Amino acid sequence: MDKIDRELLEKVAQLHKVPAGAFNIRKNGQTEARQSTKEIEIVPKEDKSGIDIIVKKGVKNKSVHIPVIITMGGFQDLVYNDFYIGDDCDITIIAGCGIDNKTCKDSQHDGIHTFHVGKNSKVSYIERHYAQGKGDGKKILNPVTKVFMKQNSQMNFESLQIGGVSNTIRKTYATLKDGCVLNIKENILTERKQQAKTYFKVNLLGKNCKCDVVSHSVAKGESVQEFVADVVGQNECFAHVECDGILLDNARIVSTPKIDAKHSQASLVHEAAIGKIAGDQLVKLMSLGLDQNQAEQVIIKGFLEN
Repeated sequence: MDKIDRELLEKVAQLHKVPAGAFNIRKNGQTEARQSTKEIEIVPKEDKSGIDIIVKKGVKNKSVHIPVIITMGGFQDLVYNDFYIGDDCDITIIAGCGIDNKTCKDSQHDGIHTFHVGKNSKVSYIERHYAQGKGDGKKILNPVTKVFMKQNSQMNFESLQIGGVSNTIRKTYATLKDGCVLNIKENILTERKQQAKTYFKVNLLGKNCKCDVVSHSVAKGESVQEFVADVVGQNECFAHVECDGILLDNARIVSTPKIDAKHSQASLVHEAAIGKIAGDQLVKLMSLGLDQNQAEQVIIKGFLEN
């Protein structure tokens, strides 16, 4: 791998070398490297582009890395990855995509990830998106995440867009059964004329299942962000949806939280707050010797990392 490859992998997967354990590294539509273990098997699909990640029953304290990088202008990539998590597991999955595009042609990656989470299992899923390159060609990332959770399972989903992405449409669908817990945390940064749309559809079918969707976004320049959450409670359950955004320059953020209680014991909450950085925050930091731009960056960094 060259310097750009290593830089992208560090950004989206925090990899500085080939990881231990199971992994699959994809570059420009092809497998760059792959490794399975006795506990976690990675199998290429035969009918379409993508892989099956099979985690055996009872596997705990293991991780899987499946990053994607694109370093070609004008390249269009579509991949289907399916995760089959056995019962009683506890694993971490690190995904994400990095694009380097220095050309005038658009580069795009669409990743469709489907999770089948076994009973009593816990999955931590981290997906980072990043793009770079001074060419006029767009850097486009369209992730789709589908989650099917069996009884008493838990999934912690962290989705981060850390800069450089021209356009993105991010869709997440989830179905929860009895006792399931789904925690989603989304952090998105846009600037210049970038556009980002995120859509969450969560169906709480099971008794005593819980869902927490929190989106933190920063929009700068003339960028536009749209957030849509659609949460349906069909049993005795709890859900919380929150969208918080910081606006700078001439940017826009549109938030549309929707909750639908179809059961008398469903407790659903939504809240949204969008606005400029508070003046007292800037004044406090500038009193410590920072200029306004430095103070804004400190506030933004802390907000997105919260």
